[in-house]
Amino acid sequence: MTQATLKQQLESGEIIVAPGIYDMISALMADRMGFKALYMTGYGTVASHLGLPDAGLATYTDMVGRVATMAKLTKTPIIADGDTGYGGLLNVHHTVRGYEEAGAAAIQLEDQEFPKKCGHTPGRRVIPKADMVKKIQVACEARQSEDFLIIARTDARTALGLEEALTRAEAYADAGADVIFVESPENEDEMAEIGKRLNKPLVANMVPGGRTPILAADKLQALGFSLAIHPAAGFLATAQALDKSYRDILENGDVTDWSLLYNFSDFNSIIGFEDIWEFDKRHAD
Repeated sequence: MTQATLKQQLESGEIIVAPGIYDMISALMADRMGFKALYMTGYGTVASHLGLPDAGLATYTDMVGRVATMAKLTKTPIIADGDTGYGGLLNVHHTVRGYEEAGAAAIQLEDQEFPKKCGHTPGRRVIPKADMVKKIQVACEARQSEDFLIIARTDARTALGLEEALTRAEAYADAGADVIFVESPENEDEMAEIGKRLNKPLVANMVPGGRTPILAADKLQALGFSLAIHPAAGFLATAQALDKSYRDILENGDVTDWSLLYNFSDFNSIIGFEDIWEFDKRHAD
C-alpha cells in the first residue's frame, strides 16, 4: 500500500479516481500509474477468472484468492468487491476478515438478494433494509483495523426508487459504514440529491453504457462524491483491443497494425522480467 491509507485519502477531501482492475496484468499496469486507489471489479474479475457473468456465480474462495494475489504484487490501496458477503451474517464476518487479511484496503458489500446481478443490469432485487443494517454492523465488528473500510452499496434505486435508496443509505451510514454507494442514479439531479442527503464519503460508479451519467471527476466532487470508480474501462478496452488484433490475424494471417500492440520490452518490465534477468546474472556459473 502507499504511505497514505485509503481512509486518510478520503479524509483529505480530494476526490479519488479508481480504475477497474480484474486480473494481474490490469492490476500491475494501473499500479504503476500513480492512482490513489484501484477498484477490483466483480464483473471484470468473474469474467476474467471464470468466463461467466457477474450473476452470483463466483464464490468467496474464487474472489478472495484474486484479492490476495492483486494486493501482494501492488502498492496502491485496493477496493475489493465483496458482493453480498457470500451468504448470511456468519459469511459476512468471514468475508470481511478474509478480504482484510488478503490485503484489501476496503470491501464493498451490497444489499441485493442472492444471487446478485451487475448493478447496471435489470431484474435486481434487494433484501429487507433491516437485514442489510445487520450485515453492516457485523462487517464493522469483524474488521481488525479501523483503516479497513466498509463500503455499503444499495441497489434499491432501480426497482424501488430514489427515496427508498436514500433511506437505506442513511440507515447503512448509521449502522457504521464508512463509505456509501447508491448504485445507478439515473440523472444529475438524482446524483445531486444523493450528495445533499448523505454525510458520508460517496461512491460514483462510472460505467460506459450504464444507467448513470458519465461525469468528470471535478463535476462529481462538486456534486458531493468522494470516490469515482471506473470498473469497466479496463476490460472493455482490453476486449476492444483483442477484437481488433485477433481479427487482424484472422483476416491477414499476421498482425499488420502494430499500433494495436503494447511494446514488448515495456511489457517485460511490467511483468518483472528485469528482476529475473538480474537474478540469473548473479547466479550464473
